[in-house]
Amino acid sequence: MSDTERQREAVVEALENVTARLDEEKSHLTDLDSAIGDADHGANMTRGFRKANEKVQDMDEADPAELVKTIGVTLVSEVGGASGPLYGGSIMSASQAFSEEGITAETSVAFAEAYLEKVQDRGGAEIGSKTMVDALTPAVHTYKKSIETDDLEPLEALAKAVDAAERGVEFTTPIRAKKGRASYLGWRSVGHQDPGATSTLYIMEELLATAQTYLNGEVEATAEAETAPEEMPDEVAEGEEE
Repeated sequence: MSDTERQREAVVEALENVTARLDEEKSHLTDLDSAIGDADHGANMTRGFRKANEKVQDMDEADPAELVKTIGVTLVSEVGGASGPLYGGSIMSASQAFSEEGITAETSVAFAEAYLEKVQDRGGAEIGSKTMVDALTPAVHTYKKSIETDDLEPLEALAKAVDAAERGVEFTTPIRAKKGRASYLGWRSVGHQDPGATSTLYIMEELLATAQTYLNGEVEATAEAETAPEEMPDEVAEGEEE
């Protein structure tokens, strides 16, 4: 099996795993969204990923970049509300990172950074807004540092990123929402875990599970980076003080 074929197989399996996990967690995501949103996050995400899963099954000759782009395009068209552009549009744009060299340690970092940038551009959220960005930002920063500074293997780096995302999800519970429908609740949003951050964690956990299969290893998703990335950009911290 060629490297491209193995990467294609890994992308398809990752999508299958993510779809199954979101199906399993649909009710929980709905409950979380019922408290501070429209109660549709679980249904929207499940519907979108199911359709994406169907689309890629017939793309036997597609390279990894084409597969990932198709996932993004499908989510944009099938996931309702703000989640379609946030998840799907950002995946679609970031897929370009895989267009020349496929999926490598370096291109996966480029994908992660591009995905985070697009999510922030589209949603206008920063750390502390009580959104998926609170899970995604520490995960991406940790992954990048683990690969580029700590020189870790991608599997261990991804495990650290998952742990960072989990801590980011926990961070959303005690803070007040500043973006999205939850922000309309003001202080009543405090005490509720953000559904977008939660689904982001589920997706990352399934990416890690798939990577363990294809990178031939198992790691614990509990190891923290040697030096934690900055949790809040300077400009955000200054804005809070004002």
